[in-house]
Amino acid sequence: MFRNYLDIVNNGRTEELRKGRKDILSILSSVLEAIDPYRITFNYLKNRDFSDCDDIYLLAFGKASLRMAEGAIDAVDIKEGIVITTENRKVEKDNIRTFQGDHPIPTERNIEATEEALKMIERCKEKDMLIVLISGGGSSLLCKPRIPLEDMQKLTELLLKCGADIKEINTLRKHLSYVKGGQLLRFVKCNVLSCIISDVVGDPVDSIASGPTAPDTSTFHDAREILIKYDLWNKVPSSVRDIIQKGLNGQIEETPKAGDRIFQRVENVIIANNELACRAAKRKAEELGYRAEIISSTLTGDARVAGKKLVEYLSSKSRGDVIVSGGETTVKVRGKGKGGRNQEMVLSVIDKLEKDMLFVSFATDGVDGNSDAAGAVADGYTRIRAEEMGLDFRKYLENNDSYHFFKELGDLLITGKTGTNVMDVQIGMRC
Repeated sequence: MFRNYLDIVNNGRTEELRKGRKDILSILSSVLEAIDPYRITFNYLKNRDFSDCDDIYLLAFGKASLRMAEGAIDAVDIKEGIVITTENRKVEKDNIRTFQGDHPIPTERNIEATEEALKMIERCKEKDMLIVLISGGGSSLLCKPRIPLEDMQKLTELLLKCGADIKEINTLRKHLSYVKGGQLLRFVKCNVLSCIISDVVGDPVDSIASGPTAPDTSTFHDAREILIKYDLWNKVPSSVRDIIQKGLNGQIEETPKAGDRIFQRVENVIIANNELACRAAKRKAEELGYRAEIISSTLTGDARVAGKKLVEYLSSKSRGDVIVSGGETTVKVRGKGKGGRNQEMVLSVIDKLEKDMLFVSFATDGVDGNSDAAGAVADGYTRIRAEEMGLDFRKYLENNDSYHFFKELGDLLITGKTGTNVMDVQIGMRC
């Protein structure tokens, strides 16, 4: 699972830390096994009754879409399907078309894939069933914007850098789209079953992949307030302000809300989430002989602040204790370095780790920020090792350059894209 497994294990300065590092990698591997999209989707759909449906159509989009689609195909007889993925491979079925898109910044091929999906949906008759498989990254991949693509790209870049959380980002996406925020259902005549792998804290179905099949709880007013909050109202393209203002004036219809008749024919089901990942981590830690505790599966806020609180709690524990947490934090980008919220969280606490402590933060999709790493691991000797190599962790932290710091130390977590996403998992251990 980890391409640099031996390096990570052998970087432990003591026998206890080497064993702890090995065990942490085993725990993280068990997390990925527990949230495998194929198995979760297959098991859920295999136990559903579709006897009342004529034909079944499939639409899958997100980082887990390929494996979810393969699970669905093996569980249910699909007449036609479309998969929009970030991966460079296809579903091996003649009646399933696979489109590769881009994330997190949408491109023209995302729009083209979405247009093909809408054409397929138009072929669904009233007594058919549309199975929609939704996972993290879907907001970018299912893309039919009300504004020019280049303006959507600029807005997305601004939102990703300003410190806005995913719910805030998706509020803007929904109100600048024809398909997000429940609006996909405006194109559908048949019943819809949405199976969702959640990558949003608290599993709000209206925020995951911008809730294309869910009632929207946000408004055009909310979208405007978010831009004002982050001082972006006058920095975004004029087309963004124009659409939001038209929405506020009633010239553009609001996204569908709870109680709208179109939701009478849709069922939204969470089939995997961060809580499932945290439970798997706890279970594996206990199998390995540790006393394990889940602190939270809804961790939010600044990555540096959250990391310090976790390590502070870990300091109160005893040898053989493991703490598990999960969620999605944010980073205020101040520098020009490389990394992501997981690596930054770990870097921010290396001066707080006692000699017998291990701490890791891991992106379950295998991609942390703008890097090819999934996260990083540190222990009580990490700062000492860095100083011996002439590395000042504070300078790397100031430049948001956690990637190059941990690359020098050989403590990046390298998995490649995992094909799933339930946000992040942190593990703290006293060896």
